[in-house]
Amino acid sequence: MARTELIATATFGLEAVVKREIEALGYTVTASQDGRLTYLADERGIVRSNLWLRSADRVYVKMAEFEAKTFEDLFQNVAGIPWEEWIPYEGKFTVVGTSVKSQLHSVPGCQSIVKKAIVTRLQQTYGDVTFPETGAAYTVRFAFQKDVCCVMMDTSGAGLHKRGYRVMDVAAPIKETLAAAMVSLSFFRPGRVMADPFCGSGTLAIEAAMQARNVAPGLSRKFAAEGWDFIPREVWKEERSKAFSAMRSEEELQGTKIFASDIDPKAVKAAKENAIEAGVDDLIDFSVQPFRRFTAQPGLPEKGMLITNPPYGQRIGEQKELDSIYRDLKTFADLNPTWSVFLITADKTFESKFGRPADRRRKLYNGRIETCYYQIHGSK
Repeated sequence: MARTELIATATFGLEAVVKREIEALGYTVTASQDGRLTYLADERGIVRSNLWLRSADRVYVKMAEFEAKTFEDLFQNVAGIPWEEWIPYEGKFTVVGTSVKSQLHSVPGCQSIVKKAIVTRLQQTYGDVTFPETGAAYTVRFAFQKDVCCVMMDTSGAGLHKRGYRVMDVAAPIKETLAAAMVSLSFFRPGRVMADPFCGSGTLAIEAAMQARNVAPGLSRKFAAEGWDFIPREVWKEERSKAFSAMRSEEELQGTKIFASDIDPKAVKAAKENAIEAGVDDLIDFSVQPFRRFTAQPGLPEKGMLITNPPYGQRIGEQKELDSIYRDLKTFADLNPTWSVFLITADKTFESKFGRPADRRRKLYNGRIETCYYQIHGSK
């Protein structure tokens, strides 16, 4: 397979993080807009992107981009794509899509036209009217934005946040991709100390441990493109083998310590189970305790980073409880001035309650909730 354009999609606000991850794999981002990052890669790039991108939502092959204001425009442009080079005779394909500020605003109408155009093209190629659809699955996605249509093919299957380690859950978990980005933005590294005193099902602590150990986030799961003919199975085997070899040794992890605690015993039990499944439980110290007790415990390392997703408005509903959490955070920061605090919340009053402005702020979305990621650096 020659080099082709790939698109990694990202939650709003995480484009810069995903760009760094793509560049770390050795690829150059050629365009970034609307949560989509475009770059050139071959079939090995498809495999590596799915295995290694921590903060991206999915990886697509970009099939075409064109202006379309009528269904005829859409049909002709889609029918002009060489689908036979991608979808075999027995391939099973579905069409999904979105339309924003475009004349072709009916998503079901566009789906129908795109499907018809692909079928027409494949009928002309294979000389058959119907297809068995017994082979690998292919999901074609169209995205209309101001009359410009981008047509893509999904290589990931389930979203990349589905790492495969979440065997037990609690209410309102943070997405793995967002948690990974929060850790990346904190510049947590092997040899450093991190704590999440509102750990819930353990996602932030587990993502931090995976980054410390350099575990490829997609190592324990399958992807849609694994069933595609044009990516040899050997390539998947080789890249998985390289990923196993890339994990850091115990020696390289000297000094790494992650504390994960929560007031809810069920949450901590879930976090432990998930960490065991992820293979990083040995790096995490779990405990059931309120944040106040964590703050006061003796023997906390002199320097560290507190990265957390505390309960906020939508989940508690009681501002008093929220204010109490912020007071405890302020107490923690006062008692541990060399610790940095990284916190995501939808509550815009956080800085006034914490008593000092953040050094950096970043608008992010936790699901559909608009939040801010506050970064408060400890003294050196």
